[in-house]
Amino acid sequence: MKHILFALLFTISISAFSQILDPVKWSTSVEKVSDTEYKLISIADVETSWHLYSQFVPENGPIPTTFIYDNSEGTFTLDGNTLEGEGHVIDDPVFEMEIKFFEGRTEFVQHIKVASAIDKIDGFVEYMVCDDTQCMPPTEVELEFVLNENATSASAVAEKTEVVSEKQIEKKEASASKKGLWSIFFIAFLSGFAALLTPCVFPMIPMTVSFFTKQSKNKAAGIKNAIIYGVSIIVIYVLLGTAVTGIFGASALNALSTNVWFNVVFFVLLVVFAVSFLGAFEIVLPNSWANKVDSQADRGGLVGIFFMALALAIVSFSCTGPIVGTLLVESASKGGIAPIIGMFGFSLAIALPFALFAAFPGWLNSLPKSGGWLNTVKVVLGFLELALAFKFLSNADLVLQLHVLEREVFIAIWIAIFGTLALYLFGKIQLPHDSPLAHISVGRLSLGLIVLSFTIYMIPGLWGAPLNLISAFPPPLEYSESPYGVGFSKLGGGATTAEAHGDLPEGAHLLAPHDILAFNDYDKGVAYAKEVGKPIMLDFTGWACVNCRKMEQNVWPEPGVLSILKNDVVLISLYVDDKRPLEEDEVVESQLKPGKKLKYIGQKWSEMQTIKYKANSQPFYVIIDHSEEKLVEPVAYLPDAELYQDWLEQGIQEFKK
Repeated sequence: MKHILFALLFTISISAFSQILDPVKWSTSVEKVSDTEYKLISIADVETSWHLYSQFVPENGPIPTTFIYDNSEGTFTLDGNTLEGEGHVIDDPVFEMEIKFFEGRTEFVQHIKVASAIDKIDGFVEYMVCDDTQCMPPTEVELEFVLNENATSASAVAEKTEVVSEKQIEKKEASASKKGLWSIFFIAFLSGFAALLTPCVFPMIPMTVSFFTKQSKNKAAGIKNAIIYGVSIIVIYVLLGTAVTGIFGASALNALSTNVWFNVVFFVLLVVFAVSFLGAFEIVLPNSWANKVDSQADRGGLVGIFFMALALAIVSFSCTGPIVGTLLVESASKGGIAPIIGMFGFSLAIALPFALFAAFPGWLNSLPKSGGWLNTVKVVLGFLELALAFKFLSNADLVLQLHVLEREVFIAIWIAIFGTLALYLFGKIQLPHDSPLAHISVGRLSLGLIVLSFTIYMIPGLWGAPLNLISAFPPPLEYSESPYGVGFSKLGGGATTAEAHGDLPEGAHLLAPHDILAFNDYDKGVAYAKEVGKPIMLDFTGWACVNCRKMEQNVWPEPGVLSILKNDVVLISLYVDDKRPLEEDEVVESQLKPGKKLKYIGQKWSEMQTIKYKANSQPFYVIIDHSEEKLVEPVAYLPDAELYQDWLEQGIQEFKK
């Protein structure tokens, strides 16, 4: 069965690499605003399953989309930056940052002011696109903007045809964003239940339900009033989400989410919220607000019920405020109507019990009595807020590259936080508002064991363990005191790489944490392979290639694969997005784009891959002999470690023949 799969793999490889991929089609149009003002519109039509990155990508992320407009003759001025649409924002697990990208059809608009009559403006766009299995190298495409209204260009025809399919593209974009909104709703709904089990909200359930059932003329009226009360709670919180979206706007909040100062401020806020939950003090709104709202609740009718709901929101703010604040920032950074969806999910979880218990008052008898366990819930939420706070401080540290909160420090802080939480749940620590603890309940003991297990799980992370369960939170492995783990250096500690390789060959380096001897210089790598008599594995990769990192983190560490990469082949990694300039004597004219010079190292490797192997996506792996001829068909993204190892072994066997 394995050989059948392997044969199928090669069949797919041959068909996949028999053509050059071109997943983005660019066209242009011009909109005249006045005699001296125009809008230059660049239209990207991205094929299904591919995505184009935004112009604004955090440092150390993928290659952003960049527009250059030729103004060598000084005939116009740019009015602001090139504008782009909302797109989609995800929390990328590989880059460990929020990244914005576009799917389907998107437009980029640049306002200009012309100083004299001109017919056209030339420019170009540099961009990078990826799908679920591969990334394209940075690509440059020339753009032409015709300002003469009577001129007919291919871009104008393209724009007309694109209008026809605009509705279909909108449907695809709506489908892609729907999944993200559902996840926000689910998280917010669970957060609402957590807020429900706090000392500020939980005791209000029997009090409020009893009020409606006693004050109503009959059971039906009581149920009706309780439902109106629940709906009022939902309306209040949804209005809050709407206000955040309307006042700040999704794009502004998304920009803030990657800002250093925003992350620092939010870190401080979460620490304050956490300390409040732990019992140091309470965050409350002014009493005058509650008194004024409470007086309005006495009016009765629908207005009175609404103000009762508003009074609940104000009185319970010390418990719900920190949760609501966290939800608003997290959901707002996703863009669109996410804050509204988040507040709807949160308020629905709080409102449901009031309506259900009013409909079935007998259920009140099954509710646990208020007591010390409510404060325990609040304290647990405080510890979680404190742990989350350090994620935002880590974001700021990564952007500034201060190396203050490196991976080991971050993990050590989390071990301390969750270890202390475990001691608290076992009753070894008491906080200001805790009731005397005569014994530990089964539920508290179970939760304590879970937290303790999680704490122990994180400890190996100090020695370089990947910690896949929390990979989205701590800094990446390379952002650490030592990528080999605490107590080891790059060329020392334990079974050292120096013992395995001796002095490193010229141009070679060691890939941490796998300890693989690798070259980034093609000629030096080939020369070394000839010297040691081993086949060569070319690794066409990119610094910003997501799937390249997935292969390196998930497939290369497998024992069989790692042994081959360390002992049986010479690895040459060629980064197609390497922006370092070529030496003057290496700058040559492009064979693919006559008239253009290859200026960067990455352009050299990208053109080599395209011309020699008829492929232009990454990752892309080729095994060659000393005559630089391929031994087996190349493969691309291949997350199956067993098949990847079979491919490596077949290449080595062909080399030995």
